Amino acid sequence: MISPWDRWYSTSCCLCCHVRTGTIILGIWYMLINAVVLLILLSALNDPVQYRYHLTSSELGTDIDVMDDANICIATAISLLMILICGMATYGAFKQHAAWIIPFFCYQIFDFALNTLVAISVVVYPNTVQDYLHQLPGTFPYKEDIMSTNNMCLVLAVLLFIGGILCFKAYMIGCVWNCYRYVSGRGTTEVLVYVTTNDNTVLLPPYEEAIAIPPKETPPQYNQA
Repeated sequence: MISPWDRWYSTSCCLCCHVRTGTIILGIWYMLINAVVLLILLSALNDPVQYRYHLTSSELGTDIDVMDDANICIATAISLLMILICGMATYGAFKQHAAWIIPFFCYQIFDFALNTLVAISVVVYPNTVQDYLHQLPGTFPYKEDIMSTNNMCLVLAVLLFIGGILCFKAYMIGCVWNCYRYVSGRGTTEVLVYVTTNDNTVLLPPYEEAIAIPPKETPPQYNQA
């Protein structure tokens, strides 16, 4: 009986490239995104007056700093950690080291779980979409048009958008998992030798195991008097 993991196992992704290539591309893409975020955060730390975002009193009644120095430092540390994890996955897929891919796979599972919780919260509390729209600044494009839309239509649109993201993330998780299985399988593949005779077929163990088996002791020979 074929297990579900073996049934969905494949060495190709996106219908054209190998799972190793797909994992390398995905790791580089994540590194580029986090590198851009890191540059923006470092620029905000160097020049906080220019990059700090203020909400005017006409929008919320008071001036609020959306990101202070502490939050920027935390976001910078997270970006550095993400660059490290993505770099490990890229290196592990390129050099075929399965253990280096595990942190990136765990991050994908964590990110998928967070997006799933967001979708569940939208279903359970549909009014959160309208509350989020009210928190947007007045300069946000088409804010009034979006808020005038029916709440159920907004919820369905958000769920469809999140559902598409979840499907894409699930496919990428499967790609990275197949890459991990492929890389780990190449390191533990055993060579089996089949010897075919006229009567039957004998399956011999690998050479390393064969030489490790101690030979059988021959029975002592008795001299005839």
